[in-house]
Amino acid sequence: MIARLAPLLSFIASLAAWQVAVMAAHMPAYLLPGPVAIVAAFAADAGGLLRALLATLSVTFAALLAACVLGVLLAAGMAASRWARAAIEPWTVILQVTPVVAVAPLIIVWIGNPFAAMVVCATVVAFFPVFSGTAAGLAATPGELLDLFRLNGATRLQEVLLLRLPASVPFFLAGLRVSGGLGLVGAVVAEFVTGSGGIASGLAFRILEAGYRLQTPRMFAALALLSAAGLAINAALGWVSRRLLLRFA
Repeated sequence: MIARLAPLLSFIASLAAWQVAVMAAHMPAYLLPGPVAIVAAFAADAGGLLRALLATLSVTFAALLAACVLGVLLAAGMAASRWARAAIEPWTVILQVTPVVAVAPLIIVWIGNPFAAMVVCATVVAFFPVFSGTAAGLAATPGELLDLFRLNGATRLQEVLLLRLPASVPFFLAGLRVSGGLGLVGAVVAEFVTGSGGIASGLAFRILEAGYRLQTPRMFAALALLSAAGLAINAALGWVSRRLLLRFA
């Protein structure tokens, strides 16, 4: 019980220390607001902030779905063919090392539709953990099971679909949990770019707007919502991973 309460207690203690420090230093709210000012700012604009959060989450989950589909398909293709591996692997590395903040403006211009462009940007960020986890799982299939399949005349495609992919599920789920947080980061980065261009969207736009107006408590309220969303996504994907692993165990 104490171990379960420890994170909550440490969080409450940190907030209390933060509030006391701000009050003791007579810190202006536009420089560093205390938790009380942040909660008040959230209460004053709860509807707008929650709608912005839903917009950000819609981009995040669309990107996560796209990253899962692309990551699994490309990893399976690499496992099925050496030629496919030679063709695909360099591009995946390029996607990993490309800073999305640098290419986001171009993606937005090329695609035209702001939502689709933000999903593409977030997918670029979220793609690699799913892909690399699935590829590692496909490569880690036990050799004795592969030999058994080959002795029974299984084709390369049957080997991938019936043996390698099921064996890679734990690796895929580990990558998916990492991609959940990265998808949120990618969505926020894309929203910063579109928000700078005058397109109102999710929480990142709210942060930009509050920053321009020196509404620091409102900015912190939006950041707190982002943090809470990241924790919720991580916890939800962890729960899904545990349930699926129990089923595949």
